[in-house]
Amino acid sequence: MTPLSQRYLPRTGAGDEAGGHERLRVLIAADTYPPDVNGAAYFTRRLATGLAARGHDVHVVCASPTGEPGISADSGVTMHYLRSVSVMVHDTMRTTLPAGIGGHLTRLIERLRPHVVHAQSHFTASRAAIHRARLSGTPVVLTNHFMPDNLFAHAHIPERLHSMVGAFAWRDMVRVAYAADYVTTPTERAAGLLRDKGFTRTVEAVSCGIDLDRFHPRPAERTAARERFGLPERDTIAFVGRLDEEKRIDELIRALPRVLERRDAQLALAGTGQREQDLRRLAADRGVADRVHFLGFVPDADLPKFYVAADMFAIGSVAELQSIATLEAMSTGLPVVAADALALPHLVTPGSNGYLYAPGDVEALGERLLEVLEPERARAEMGAASREIARRHDHRRSLDRFVEIYGEVRPRHFAGLRRSRTALSAPRARRPVIAA
Repeated sequence: MTPLSQRYLPRTGAGDEAGGHERLRVLIAADTYPPDVNGAAYFTRRLATGLAARGHDVHVVCASPTGEPGISADSGVTMHYLRSVSVMVHDTMRTTLPAGIGGHLTRLIERLRPHVVHAQSHFTASRAAIHRARLSGTPVVLTNHFMPDNLFAHAHIPERLHSMVGAFAWRDMVRVAYAADYVTTPTERAAGLLRDKGFTRTVEAVSCGIDLDRFHPRPAERTAARERFGLPERDTIAFVGRLDEEKRIDELIRALPRVLERRDAQLALAGTGQREQDLRRLAADRGVADRVHFLGFVPDADLPKFYVAADMFAIGSVAELQSIATLEAMSTGLPVVAADALALPHLVTPGSNGYLYAPGDVEALGERLLEVLEPERARAEMGAASREIARRHDHRRSLDRFVEIYGEVRPRHFAGLRRSRTALSAPRARRPVIAA
């Protein structure tokens, strides 16, 4: 990586063209980015590389995956890595060090003169980028991927304190959101949640999007895909994600004996997490250890094949603002059984592309899984319905909308690094770009 001391000069002027449209210079601030493994990180990279592929000048500022600061290129995106340390409560992630970050972001904004700063959270890097952008007069778009539930297990917060800590976390998030010119979330349910927590300005639902070309049905390749992952030839229920508490994977394992009474089935888990050993013990205790396959981390490049290997997708999480994994499965043509919690009901039309169940109701979960697995004709019809719902979340539509938002909020010229005297005004209300 190039040392941060090297001065970076903007490549283009505001009038350059990108694909027939004005070329934008976008600075994306992220507190999680690949190689981090989570939906927000994957969405941010897809946003950045998608904008770059359209000819826009895209820069991402985030924590260094190695700890050392520097600049590098990734699929047409200029990466600005900040000095980082390992997150003690989550050894697979790193966080930026607050010391010096404000000055660095000030210099970065001065050099780049971005048309817009798009923050992906309200934590260290994003918060600093929002603050420095406001001082410079640069417009700010904020996309919220935050749920306190995702922090409780990682931070080892006792359950008795969840309510108090969650309320504080939401107040902090809302306070930061008011510093943005425009706020988006992945779904209307997530937008409603933000409003319920006290945010009174406009929130627009813009889907994280899915690459319909990359994730598509390939039933003829199912047997080969199962061989690729070492899965026997039987009904396969898939899950992709962290093996952590809020994902409620234990409910899938507890429901499996009920399924095995009538079907020759197995559960394939793609991911790692804090609860893996507990889940292995649970599978052994329930007598289904040979039917639960812990595949570990599956690289992003191999995920399309993993979904092809499955007959259906199941998710019991209660902390999803959209669930990119569920969208990927649906785009591949898989029926879905999901917890009736937060944003998952946006993706499942009961009886059409799958079923919902009340979180914690393991008996109902087992019945819903069986309703998908038998008969096979209904399974195929549900998979086709999933694919049709996924079409509404085409990532190209999401990119279109974000480009429109950038154009609506950005000023006509760079304001320079100074405190803006313009009061924040509520953006005009708009219809969500998708509906599921």
